[in-house]
Amino acid sequence: MGSSMISTLVSHRERPLCSDRSLRAVARVGQAVNLAVERFVTVGETIADGNPEIREDMYQACKRARDAGSAIEKLCECATEDSLADRGSVVRAARCLLGSVTKVLLLADIVVVKQLLLAKKKVARSLGRLESVSNFTEFVKAFSQFGAEMVELAHLTGDRQNDLKDERRRAQMAAARQVLERSTMMLLTSSKTCLRHPECPSARENRDTVFCQMRRAMDLIHYVVKDGVLDCSESQSYSNSQSPQQEDWDSSTAFSALKHFERLVETTRMTLLGPGCRETLTAALDTVIERTQDFTDSAYTSHEHRENILLLCDRAQLELNTLLRIGNSMNYEGGGGSPSSEMEQAVLGVLRTTRDLRQQLCTTTMEQAADLGQVTKAGQELVSTIRNVALANDRYLLQESNEKFREYIEHILEVCKMLRHVALSESLQVSAKFTEINLRIYGPQVVTAAYTLARHPTSKIAKENLEVFADMWQWLMTDVTTVAKDVLELNQNRPEKQVYMSLPRPGKHGTTSKPLKPVKLDSEEQAKIAKAGLEMKLITSEMDAETEKWQESGSALEENNDIVKRAKNMSSMAFSMYQFTRGEGALKTTQDLFTQAEYFAEEANRLYKVVRQFSYQVPGGPHKKELLENLDRVPTYVQQLQFTVKNPTVGKAATFTKVDNVIQETKNLMNVISKVVTTCFVCATKHNVTMPQYMELSPTIPGLAEEDCLYPVSPQLLPSTSPYVQPYPLTSAQLHNILRGANLGFPLFNYNTLPNTTSTSTATRNSASFVHPSVLPYSTPITTSTCGPQAPYCLQNLQLLQLQLQQAQLQHLRHAATLPR
Repeated sequence: MGSSMISTLVSHRERPLCSDRSLRAVARVGQAVNLAVERFVTVGETIADGNPEIREDMYQACKRARDAGSAIEKLCECATEDSLADRGSVVRAARCLLGSVTKVLLLADIVVVKQLLLAKKKVARSLGRLESVSNFTEFVKAFSQFGAEMVELAHLTGDRQNDLKDERRRAQMAAARQVLERSTMMLLTSSKTCLRHPECPSARENRDTVFCQMRRAMDLIHYVVKDGVLDCSESQSYSNSQSPQQEDWDSSTAFSALKHFERLVETTRMTLLGPGCRETLTAALDTVIERTQDFTDSAYTSHEHRENILLLCDRAQLELNTLLRIGNSMNYEGGGGSPSSEMEQAVLGVLRTTRDLRQQLCTTTMEQAADLGQVTKAGQELVSTIRNVALANDRYLLQESNEKFREYIEHILEVCKMLRHVALSESLQVSAKFTEINLRIYGPQVVTAAYTLARHPTSKIAKENLEVFADMWQWLMTDVTTVAKDVLELNQNRPEKQVYMSLPRPGKHGTTSKPLKPVKLDSEEQAKIAKAGLEMKLITSEMDAETEKWQESGSALEENNDIVKRAKNMSSMAFSMYQFTRGEGALKTTQDLFTQAEYFAEEANRLYKVVRQFSYQVPGGPHKKELLENLDRVPTYVQQLQFTVKNPTVGKAATFTKVDNVIQETKNLMNVISKVVTTCFVCATKHNVTMPQYMELSPTIPGLAEEDCLYPVSPQLLPSTSPYVQPYPLTSAQLHNILRGANLGFPLFNYNTLPNTTSTSTATRNSASFVHPSVLPYSTPITTSTCGPQAPYCLQNLQLLQLQLQQAQLQHLRHAATLPR
């Protein structure tokens, strides 16, 4: 805004101002410039206050900018007297202002770069601590700190990516952030597998590969932020074979080499093949031929296409020799300053050959990419086969599958290499290159994880680790398909499409009934959603790491831990919502996301009830106080999430805001649930409290739900049994029969003591439905087959009824009565 106002002042016409309206307008522009400068330098001074190393320079730059802004305002006010005829003073003030503003921006950028590199170093140190842990307790603590630092790094790199102007650097930053984000889950499972099976070399290879790739990604971030300067101190921490090389990041392509060669050929029209042109042109053509070797050396290139590429390369050399010969003749004969018609024809001949070569390379790539769908499908089926073979512990068949799987990887790598060579935009070149790198590194790790599972077929964590690496393979296949589609569309002169399909998608969106088309979110909206999703994913990873500690004992009691089961259910739901922020997973529309959020809130409510019951068994003390403090926050976050989900929305902006709010509320709820689970583990360990057990119900009556159980019974209240298995909850009919049983010694409850109701609108409830404490008995006469609840008008016998039912259920469990379900 300030720049446009300054341009208005500087370019103002020189004739005298002839109206008061124009004079007032100029004065207002000057005031607006000064006000904008004042706001700008206020931010600059705030930055200086927090960064002593740039404080003095920032203050000076802000002072000069403020002085220049004041000068411009005064000059504009003087226009009422001298009609601003002399614009020289305005130009000088504007130049001083722009120079000062530029210096402020540069100093602020130094601060941003420093913060980003500091966050990167923190993550690097956390990775080192994670790599050196020796038990699960240390790992959970280190991973929790790593997650917080990763979120900070994701925020800073996301902002930096949006600020970058260079297309290649922006794509490289996006690639590095993607590697860090995707590798987080593999880091979790591979580290847990290595801790659980430290003697297994394949488990250690999985973990070391993930650590190595994440370090490469952080070095790439340093490389981009420093604009091409490698972080040598970090790169020296591991072997040279693993250290990132600049040619991996800024490697040339066949199309870029062709473009450079054609530019040199066209310049010969002006230079007339002066001294040094022969060597330059020959070297440029040699580079083109070298780049085409990736096409001709590929085992998947057809014989016809290989022959055409070789012939076109030979033809290009002949055409270039012709051009050089004509140029030498003209120089020898001392021709004029303009190219002859013969030389012009030679230039056109070289350009026609390069155009044909470019088209042939593109055709070869399209032929290879046509088989990509079949290859990726076969590879995915082979991954499923590898999983089954590993579970069956068939080493011989696993080795055969490994060899076949490597063939598929090599084929896809060849396609990626060709796609990179023919990509027209720098962002697509970077995407293809890093897809190839990630596939080369992470692809074989699927089989490595399978070997770990084959050695430990009963290990749950080894199976989970294989599943995570299989998911990574699926992501890579999606990346390859997307890059192939974008590259080929751009080569066919179609506009490049980059539509963020997560929000919104075709279909109904919450309260809107009209189908909406996919829309393109700007980079800020995409970054906001991605940040929230990453934060939620990291909390989910912390939850998974925490619940893993509960099952280390391996007993049947811990395997059926109700708190762990429900926490893992919530973790799975949160992960599916995170996948939605990336346009992946089972959630396809915003309505799917909102429905998942409702289920998430319901599961959190169930977990709250279970933990509340558990808290009654914990003795008083600081641990119980901490547990109750965290637990009391759960209902608030549940209500906030439910309110957000039910909030009506219409339009793209409102839908985006709702999705962002749902993700944020889910993240907040997941965070407090993680603290509750951690505190429960501490309480159970310190006070030797047995956890409530989880029982999957298979109800025979529609609508039967587990949360309808009357009173969850703690194992401490039951006779000592090993192992303990919690019975199914009692129905109202069963409890009524127990109450009537003479052998239990309970008096028959007189339902007629409740006041009668004259309402006839209430329907009779099924006798086998569950009884809830908030439901009172009917006032209708009792029969031997029914006992249904109805809402009475008074609560005088509620406490008596609840006490009798609770005692009856407890007595029933102690007598181990066998009742029909």
